[in-house]
Amino acid sequence: MNNRTHRFSHIVGTKTYLFRDLKDLMAKATPPRSGDYLAGLAAGSAEERVAAQMRLSELPLATFLDDLLVPYEQDEISRLIVDDHDAGAFAAIRHLTVGDFRNWLLSDQVDETVLAEVAAGITPEMAAAVSKIMRIQDLILVGKKCRVVTRFRNTIGLPHSLSTRLQPNHPTDDATGIAASILDGLLYGSGDAVIGINPATDNVPQVIKIVSMLNDIIDRYQIPTQSCVLTHVTNTIQAINRGAPVDLVFQSIAGTEAANQSFGISLKLLAEAHDAALSLQRGTVGNNVMYFETGQGSALSANAHHGVDQQTCEARAYAVARKFKPLLVNSVVGFIGPEYLYDGKQIIRAGLEDHFCAKLLGLPMGCDVCYTNHAEADQNDMDILLTLLGAAGCTFVMGIPGSDDIMLNYQTTSFHDALYARRVLGLKPAPEFEAWLKAMKIFTEDSYVKLGDQLPPAFQQALLRLS
Repeated sequence: MNNRTHRFSHIVGTKTYLFRDLKDLMAKATPPRSGDYLAGLAAGSAEERVAAQMRLSELPLATFLDDLLVPYEQDEISRLIVDDHDAGAFAAIRHLTVGDFRNWLLSDQVDETVLAEVAAGITPEMAAAVSKIMRIQDLILVGKKCRVVTRFRNTIGLPHSLSTRLQPNHPTDDATGIAASILDGLLYGSGDAVIGINPATDNVPQVIKIVSMLNDIIDRYQIPTQSCVLTHVTNTIQAINRGAPVDLVFQSIAGTEAANQSFGISLKLLAEAHDAALSLQRGTVGNNVMYFETGQGSALSANAHHGVDQQTCEARAYAVARKFKPLLVNSVVGFIGPEYLYDGKQIIRAGLEDHFCAKLLGLPMGCDVCYTNHAEADQNDMDILLTLLGAAGCTFVMGIPGSDDIMLNYQTTSFHDALYARRVLGLKPAPEFEAWLKAMKIFTEDSYVKLGDQLPPAFQQALLRLS
């Protein structure tokens, strides 16, 4: 047994488990999920998984600075992680092993201030590693401690808050249908994170048409929120160049350069889009102008994972997001399908891992609590994940009419679901948006939705136009 192999081995009873390298150890230590089995990376047994977790817990955190999972020369995300690493912030935890790091994170002495101070010193691989040896309650407790606040036209991520993306998608981009869904969502207090639409017809003229309509609605009713059309970043740049009233720039991102190339993006392109959005100066209380979506399995589906497990690849995507100081980031956790997260149990675990890792790295992390119709999951699983994420301090969730996205054909959370989470957990919208809801008489003074027969006066004429 050579020294390198011995470095990644662990004895359980009379059996010695050998792990080829750090990538293999990380993959074998990952709680079971279908994507890692599909890639041939998962542990072969529960005992091997425990052996890997035990060995992983003994590794110094500094190991991840010296032993890169994806070579520096081959991948611009690896270069970003190394080049942007804050050695000063890392100094406070440099002496810890992965297991010690878990204990440190859970200790009462570590609060949101301490976590914010070390965030820039934590690499995605460190966050992924410690998450692999944490229970669900650990992920929730530490996620709750992390406080990340961002601003554009309102303030998102404050204590005791849960924001929502109002997602009024329509299969034909019908303006009346979109407007009706927006009205429905606003009446349930949804939309403070963003009013964000996935266009059915994805081209620059359509993007300009939709973003202009959203801008008119926000201006007409003076809603302290922001809009976004979830199109490819190149379309948004062209729309900005043509004078469109763009608030947020959207892009799906992944954790390797090759996976991002499959999306048609690079760090240079994202920087161009970031600069273009900042030039518009449309924010009123802040200038966080980016909105990113991620999801476990994207690198594997693009055959661009470099033999790295899907959860670690996902965490690496957060390094990309962190670079551009986004207003919003969310994992579309169950959207890619059961090939990557097979059932409700795997989706729940993945959603909490994603939230924990992103918050630990200093991101305003939300979650699209969702599943596809061919996954072994149902709305009860989503209720569990939504509740756990609310307890964990999740920044925002989705709000869609009836929880069924009729354009993207997947199941997520409804306006009612977000309202449930706020009521049960004592959470509120962004303060500027909450004040607007009260002024419009959608909320009562004690912040309850007025679910009566009488439509708020400001919207009565709007309803007549829709009908």
